[in-house]
Amino acid sequence: MESGYSLKEQLYQLEEKLLTPKIRTSQNELNQLLADDFFEFGSSGRVLYKDVMIGEEGIGVVKMTLSDFDIHPLSEGIVLATYRIFNENKNQHTLRSSIWKLINGRWQMMFHQGTISSLE
Repeated sequence: MESGYSLKEQLYQLEEKLLTPKIRTSQNELNQLLADDFFEFGSSGRVLYKDVMIGEEGIGVVKMTLSDFDIHPLSEGIVLATYRIFNENKNQHTLRSSIWKLINGRWQMMFHQGTISSLE
């Protein structure tokens, strides 16, 4: 990312990228954004691991809107991002959290969790 962006802006842009069809359908792009040992606690209740969740066609296209984004530094080079998602396909709101780690000069997502929320 360009150095003129704040850390919050950089991570927001990375989270937004992960919602776009171009990234979600590209095995190569997903491999760049997700750390090798990435795993997720999905809003479905399933635990997903990078090495089994990314197929040749990526992880599937969804229409989601991100809001209320914030970051919480945990240590040097590790940041918790929190936000809300509205999944237009499912008409569902979720609370989201991601842990990003600076690995070899590039931010990669280590962990992600989605929790269904009844609040709009």
